[in-house]
Amino acid sequence: MALPKSSFLDKVLGRLGRLDTEGLQTVVQRIARERAFLETLFNAIEDGVLVMDEAGTVIYFNQAVTRLIGVQPNEEGRHISQCLPEVEWKELLRADHAGGRRVLRHEFEVHYPRPRFLRLYAAPLDGEESGSSGVALILHDATEARQQTFAAIESERVQALTLLAASVAHEIGNPLNALHIHLQLMEREVRKLRLPAEPPAPKLRGRATTPVVGPDPAEIAGKLEKYLGVARGEIHRLDYIITQFLQAIRPAPVQLKLASLNGVVEKTLELLRPELDNRGLAVKTKLLRGLTATPVDSTQLQQVLVNLVKNAMQAMTRGGTLTLQTGETPDSVWVSVTDTGGGIPEEQMSRIFEPFYTTKKKGSGLGLMIVQRIVRAHAGRIELDSHVGRGTTFRVWLPLHERRPRLLEEKNTGPAH
Repeated sequence: MALPKSSFLDKVLGRLGRLDTEGLQTVVQRIARERAFLETLFNAIEDGVLVMDEAGTVIYFNQAVTRLIGVQPNEEGRHISQCLPEVEWKELLRADHAGGRRVLRHEFEVHYPRPRFLRLYAAPLDGEESGSSGVALILHDATEARQQTFAAIESERVQALTLLAASVAHEIGNPLNALHIHLQLMEREVRKLRLPAEPPAPKLRGRATTPVVGPDPAEIAGKLEKYLGVARGEIHRLDYIITQFLQAIRPAPVQLKLASLNGVVEKTLELLRPELDNRGLAVKTKLLRGLTATPVDSTQLQQVLVNLVKNAMQAMTRGGTLTLQTGETPDSVWVSVTDTGGGIPEEQMSRIFEPFYTTKKKGSGLGLMIVQRIVRAHAGRIELDSHVGRGTTFRVWLPLHERRPRLLEEKNTGPAH
């Protein structure tokens, strides 16, 4: 449905051909007053309001945009990619062209004119109609709110660590108990091997003696191998649990080196292939050939994908399909993990990255928090798209190059006097 017109414009357009010079002058004066009123109103708003046409050209922005991202009043007519390189404007224009009720939300950091954390809301100007008339962008400065959130998290750190310790104790209790039992069984079998051999019974004249049979080493070796396999599995389980919790409270700094995102995806799938096969899940990969290498910490990025893939596996039943895809834009590369599970209800999506919040019966609620922390350490961002009954997609965006401050263009001011 197209945006409604004002009753004043409806009346004017209906009788435009019958207006004389004085009438047209009155109409122009009223439109000018309304424009001045709207300019005052928009400039009084603390959020940035930026409008671009169907080609991505900036046609309007208020004063808050200048304060937030440094775009100057005389810079109308520039392309959105020059004013706001952090935004994937092609995705916004595609969504505008497709039509439908869709508002896109993004979070990102800017470093010019000063470091800020912004939330962006984008909506098509023509409402739900297909085609393209342009997009309105609302920029909300969430820096102070983010700092307050960090302060609140820090003030609750002791309580969080207490809860963390209790969670660790609960999580590692079962594997430790299993280890204790199987070590006792192994000790019992080893004790059998140490029993002294019984002396042979004396031979009686005219009678055959029955030989005494000791413990069978092959049978004991088989039992020990079985117990060792269980113990090894429990140790791996303990290692995974402890690693998750340690990384949650003590993140390691990223070590950036140029690497292919496709290679990280392939290593992750190779690591998790036995578990995927055991669950009866199909795997599809759509890896872009010739993907540009990007500065990443391959080890930490693999941890991101492991957590996302494990979440996807746990969201699906046997016969589900896991899809991993990569792609790139002029400024970024991305990887997505898609499942065909039950999806995430809308009321849960806002809390999905909170520590200790989980929708799984045996989850610790730390996996996605670790994912978000690693992605932010790479100056990237993560997007979530989920539909109940259809599945969920997590898409991780990573910059191709280190962000640098955007400099003002040099202006020719003429000879000095």
